[in-house]
Amino acid sequence: MRLPFLDREREISRLRGCFEGREPSFAVLFGRRRCGKSRLLREAVAGKKCAYYVGDERDAALQVRSAAQAAAAVVPGLDQVEYQGWEPLLDRWWREAPAGAVLTLDEFPWIVTASPELPALLQKKIDANTTRPIHTVICGSSQRMMQGFVLDRNAPLYGRAKEILAVRPLGVHWLGRAFGEKDARKIVDMHATWGGIPRYWELARDFKDHRAAVRSLVLDPLGVLYQEPERLLYDHMRELSQAATVLALIGQGCRKISEIAGRIGKPATALSRPLQRLLKLGFVRRETPFGQEPRDTKRSIYAIDDPFLSFWFRFVEPNRSRLEAGLIGAVELDIGRSWDGFVGAAWEALAREAVPKLVIGGREWEPAGKWWGSGIDRTPLEADIVARSTDGKAVLVGEAKLNAAPRDLDRLKKMLADKAHRLPVTQDLAVVTCAFAASAPLGRGPQDLQVVSGRDVIAVMR
Repeated sequence: MRLPFLDREREISRLRGCFEGREPSFAVLFGRRRCGKSRLLREAVAGKKCAYYVGDERDAALQVRSAAQAAAAVVPGLDQVEYQGWEPLLDRWWREAPAGAVLTLDEFPWIVTASPELPALLQKKIDANTTRPIHTVICGSSQRMMQGFVLDRNAPLYGRAKEILAVRPLGVHWLGRAFGEKDARKIVDMHATWGGIPRYWELARDFKDHRAAVRSLVLDPLGVLYQEPERLLYDHMRELSQAATVLALIGQGCRKISEIAGRIGKPATALSRPLQRLLKLGFVRRETPFGQEPRDTKRSIYAIDDPFLSFWFRFVEPNRSRLEAGLIGAVELDIGRSWDGFVGAAWEALAREAVPKLVIGGREWEPAGKWWGSGIDRTPLEADIVARSTDGKAVLVGEAKLNAAPRDLDRLKKMLADKAHRLPVTQDLAVVTCAFAASAPLGRGPQDLQVVSGRDVIAVMR
């Protein structure tokens, strides 16, 4: 079921700012597959004189012919000639396209695979056209290739883009809108499975409920998303096996680089490059205890940062043999037994991400982190959510719970007060304690305990 177009107002505004200017412009869009880049482009060029071509894996001559057919919608007759490559087609386009016309080359890496000369040809045309407002946009899913086209100093298109937009997953706020769902806990469950990828939402909306969607799309070996992680990694990395192994081990609970290296049987230094790549792509995040240097590798732990990949590597990858043997029901039972713990970790991450967007205890807050280690009494201590106020005078200490009934709040207040007293980072600062509960709003908590509901978090995560 096709989704309505959601959000992306800032991106559309910036693109239309390019197209409506009196000078020629060149814009670049990149981001992971299925996050809505093509839909965004089509919305941005609506009402414009646009030649929109989507690249594929065909031979260059066939792609040139198809691009000419797309361009003929703006320059009639342009497709009546057989072009010997991209150069004569681009020559004619830049010569005959009307002012304000937009040439959009979607799936640009596919086009360049068949025609590696294309970036240099575009560079020549963009550099030569300094007056007529003819606009060009390239778009692609391979972040490695797209960034190489425009950010590598030796690339022909380096330094020529007016806009370089990374199209990121949508915020959890839009997930509720997409499914017509108002129950915060159900939205958190869906977020823990689908993340912020509009195409996954669109596919899942065709099913009667969340469980049926997961079963058909992800757990069934014939499902559209059963092999999705392999496609994602293929888009972004030259060498897949080591990255997939690292993700699999993190998904199974190996959080420290030493643990991952030990399981693979390699030195930790051998994992530096694949981990850095996964971090840069946003598939993995590095966590250090709040207040520690982010690059403190001795205390760093790793987590899969993309919700769908986290779900897949937690529940699908270790069960592929059973799933391919048809034991989907047995795997579903295992998922059910582990579900609250899995979603609880996703909720905790959402709550931390929301902290800088919320006013809690009458204060605004810096980005939050997790804290673990030895407390001031030298006993082990963990705190789900810790943040400093923007004025530097207070520390927020929070606990993330999927469900918390009113009777639980007094216990949470005492537990958080104890943790705050033992945390090294709270010393000599005012302390605000807070319960983050994904379930329905709880109303006012006891004195000196703030309560943030799932609805509160979802509302600010746009």
